[in-house]
Amino acid sequence: MAKGIREIKRQIKSIQNTRQITKAMEMVASAKLRKAQEKAQASRPYVEKLREVVSSIAAGSEGISHPMMVSRPVKRTAYIVITSDGGLVGGYNANVLRKVMDELNSRHSSKSEYGLFVIGRKGREYFNRRDLPVVSEITELSDAPRFADIKSLAYAAVQGFEEEEYDEVYICYSKFINAITQVPTVDRLLPFDRVDQHGVSATYEYEPSPEGVLEVLLPKYAETLIFGALLEGKASELGAKMTAMGSATKNATTMIGELTLTYNRARQAAITQEITEIVAGANAQS
Repeated sequence: MAKGIREIKRQIKSIQNTRQITKAMEMVASAKLRKAQEKAQASRPYVEKLREVVSSIAAGSEGISHPMMVSRPVKRTAYIVITSDGGLVGGYNANVLRKVMDELNSRHSSKSEYGLFVIGRKGREYFNRRDLPVVSEITELSDAPRFADIKSLAYAAVQGFEEEEYDEVYICYSKFINAITQVPTVDRLLPFDRVDQHGVSATYEYEPSPEGVLEVLLPKYAETLIFGALLEGKASELGAKMTAMGSATKNATTMIGELTLTYNRARQAAITQEITEIVAGANAQS
């Protein structure tokens, strides 16, 4: 019985140590989440204004054309997949990767029909284990990423479309709603869809020409969308980590309570047994 009591005490101590770690990780993720959420939300108005300008040029100029706005028969597709570098983020990575695999299985019959641009070690390892075509990868990003960190990958994906190596480019990420809810999303990045202008819209004058502005603006717009998706993904990752660590802390507290109750019962049983033995020995001597 004494051995069982000591084992229960060791279990309680071990879970208490784990709870301290998960609680600390939850607090760190919560602090980082606030900054990541602010960055993700701040990028949205900028992206919307860029979309408005691009749509205005496309809608207001007769006969205007740009390679990034031209749809062509789809022979090969590029997917930019955003995951995390580390674990302990609940279902964040699994949900994004499941969404990507559903897209690949439903749209393609051969690995030669697509290429993967992967951000995050978890995504890279997942695709490498399945021998899927990873064209480019970026890992070890900080919790406050900069555009310079992913510029090479974004440029490669956009250039691949311009050079007709890929006929479509999709971006796969987790859209941040709040700390509890993140939605796995697959958006078509290229070619750009022309957006119809409804209601009153601003009138712009472009120098040297609308075509010249589009030539510079569209690649930057595509790269901005990729970076915006990365910010959304980072906020989602931290939200998922905070939620997962909060659940782990609560589960550890519950387990400690149950083990403490078991320990008290075992200790009481041991004391009762000792008293019974003492009384029985005393009665035997009298």
